[in-house]
Amino acid sequence: MKDLVTEIARALVDIPEEVSVREVEGEQVTVLELRVAPSDLGKVIGKQGRTARSIRTLLGAAGMKLNRRFTLEILE
Repeated sequence: MKDLVTEIARALVDIPEEVSVREVEGEQVTVLELRVAPSDLGKVIGKQGRTARSIRTLLGAAGMKLNRRFTLEILE
């Protein structure tokens, strides 16, 4: 799942080397923390949060197959 978010984020940003994803395992939910360059933050979030919402939707769908919940946090 971490690789999925990393690949999507790298495709969206101008500085793909700055993309990092950290996985924090919980009992019921796995939190994926996404960090990008400050100049690329808007590209990952998108207009009115549409891009971020789409990534979260993909995580939800992929998580269904694994019987696990995933949430995405975009950090500055």
